[in-house]
Amino acid sequence: MSTPPERPEVELPTDQTLVLKVIPMPGDCNANGDIFGGWVMAQVDMAGSVLPARYTQGRMATVAVNEFIFKQPVRVGDILSFFSKVTRIGRTSITVKVEVFAERYLTQGHYHKVTEASLTYVAIDEEGRPRPIPKTPE
Repeated sequence: MSTPPERPEVELPTDQTLVLKVIPMPGDCNANGDIFGGWVMAQVDMAGSVLPARYTQGRMATVAVNEFIFKQPVRVGDILSFFSKVTRIGRTSITVKVEVFAERYLTQGHYHKVTEASLTYVAIDEEGRPRPIPKTPE
C-alpha cells in the first residue's frame, strides 16, 4: 500500500493566535504508525480553550465539537503548531476555530495543514451551570 501524496505547503495564518506547539512521540501512534486521531483531538481541545479562557475568567467546559477535519496524517516527530481564532461570543459560550500545521521533521520551516476544527466552550459556575461571560479582553 502506498502513501498518498502530501498536499502542497501552506503559509501560516497571520489573523490567528499561536496557542500551542507540540511534538507527538512514538507512544502516541496507532497501529498504522500514524498519530492517533484521538490524541490530535485532545491537543486541539487544549489549544481551543486558550483564547476563551481570556474571556471566561474562571471555569469553562467544552460543550461542542462543531466540526473536525483530518486533512493529512500526523507523524512522529512532526512539530505541530496550533492556531486559534474566536469566531463567536454568546452570553455564556464562545466558539473558536483551530487550525493545526505540521512541520515535518526533515523539512522544518515548511508547513502543511493537517487538521482544522471548530469547538464551543461554555463558562460555568462552581456547580457546573452556565454563567455569563464577564468581559471582553483588551
